[in-house]
Amino acid sequence: MATVLVTVRGADVGEDGPFAALYEAGHAVRHAPRERHGPLPEAVTALQGCEAVIAGGEPYTAELFDAAPQLRHVARSGAGFDAVDVAAASARGVLVVNAPGANSISVAEHTCALMLSLARAVPAADRAMKDSKWEKKKFLGSELRGKTLGVAGLGRIGQEVAARARAFGMEIVAHDPFISEEIASSLGIQLLDLDPMCATADYISLHIPATGETRHLFGRARLAKCKRGMRIVNTARGELIDEGALADAIQSGIVAGAALDVFEVEPPKEWRLAHLPQVVATPHIAASTAEAQELVGLETATAVRDYLTLGVIRNAVNFPSIAAEDMLRLQPYLTLAEQMGMLAGQLAEGRTKGLGVRLYGPLVSTYSTLIVNAAVTGLLRPLLSSSVTAVNSRNIASERGIEIIESQSSRARNFANIVSVKVHTSIGERWLEGTVFEPARPRLTLLDGIEVEAPLEGTLLVIKNNDQPGVIGDVGTLLGRHQVNIASFALGRDFTCIDCAIGVVKVDEQPDPGRGMVTDQVLNEIRAIPNIREAWRVRLD
Repeated sequence: MATVLVTVRGADVGEDGPFAALYEAGHAVRHAPRERHGPLPEAVTALQGCEAVIAGGEPYTAELFDAAPQLRHVARSGAGFDAVDVAAASARGVLVVNAPGANSISVAEHTCALMLSLARAVPAADRAMKDSKWEKKKFLGSELRGKTLGVAGLGRIGQEVAARARAFGMEIVAHDPFISEEIASSLGIQLLDLDPMCATADYISLHIPATGETRHLFGRARLAKCKRGMRIVNTARGELIDEGALADAIQSGIVAGAALDVFEVEPPKEWRLAHLPQVVATPHIAASTAEAQELVGLETATAVRDYLTLGVIRNAVNFPSIAAEDMLRLQPYLTLAEQMGMLAGQLAEGRTKGLGVRLYGPLVSTYSTLIVNAAVTGLLRPLLSSSVTAVNSRNIASERGIEIIESQSSRARNFANIVSVKVHTSIGERWLEGTVFEPARPRLTLLDGIEVEAPLEGTLLVIKNNDQPGVIGDVGTLLGRHQVNIASFALGRDFTCIDCAIGVVKVDEQPDPGRGMVTDQVLNEIRAIPNIREAWRVRLD
């Protein structure tokens, strides 16, 4: 039997507590709460003799994994696992799991509490009473009934918030490109693009992850597009909101108020936003309920028990085990599939309905599950953060109503192993094919039926144009004028179609003096070039 270390502060590790499943299976449990920034030697000492750890929010780095070679399992007692170096864990054979959804109800209820607090000025009224002030006329509130709630992110928590808001008599609209219309309709929710949702909603509640794409999603420009007098609630991630822009929008009257449980820096170093009278602020406590903590403990302990006792993996966030020699051959194709999924997702327009992956060749067909999972991961990750991995990507796609179609073909092709990806959306479809050139170089070989040979890395400009003279020169001149360096320029065309040419331009984006970035302005200028029909900027980092 194994020894399991619990580092969660305040955890009940008694035999009748949430970790009872571990005791019942014969495992030993030790409790050694760890500081988030405690010294490495103390952490290593605590881990000695432990095969598994149920962790709080403290870091698990490559150095820590190196110093604790007996560690086989890290179970994060919550949904987030930003503090765990998952790549280092995978390289060392350490399984990483989390407890997604265990605190959904607590977060949803806190979201509703914040909405009610905004609507009825509960915190300000309470403060006045504690100051012995009877200011009844000052606190004229408004009902939630009849108001429109915009839910940004319709995952587990977003759906729970919507269900409770409907009980208040609110109309619900939502934005989530990875939820099917069928699921939204079954919940009685209308799906909208983000800007129309913002222009419609009286309240907006955020339930999306923080990624490079979603950082400051609600900045100055988007807040200006919101319905005047809107109120915003954030129990997700502080990075979603530009706090300075929100403070300005509140003070100018564009935004009527905000309720915030999360901040960009915690605790905040700049308190201007939290101190505004129109803002209700709490110190990241949405998931802090006794019930949520117990449920997280139960779910985590069960996952650890099943892995240690039966070898069953649940809620894993890193790759499943595979022989080292096989992984060496397969890894370039996993990278290929993920990059193609990411490219297809950024080129596709409309709401994603399905992803088809067809495999040609013995290597990719043998490991079809991993290849397809990698493609799904690439499709979902840009908007759903690094919590999407090859292990959990299919479940996430299923939860969001995205159909995954997997097939294999023995038909001979130009290359030994080919991965073909087709994304189906509410508007149309996008079709890509790719392979791996030696040594381990993933390449795009087909885009919407047109042959092309282009790298799958970094920042790419993908252009569809009429097959006319001057297009390449115009694009190069424009990029040069903006100090954007071209690393490679791949061309492809269909000789039977005059308007069926494509270009894939790999550019160097380095925001240093003398270098340029492919900004929205640059992209719009490219789209305005004569004979260019469509243009996209794709980032595959």
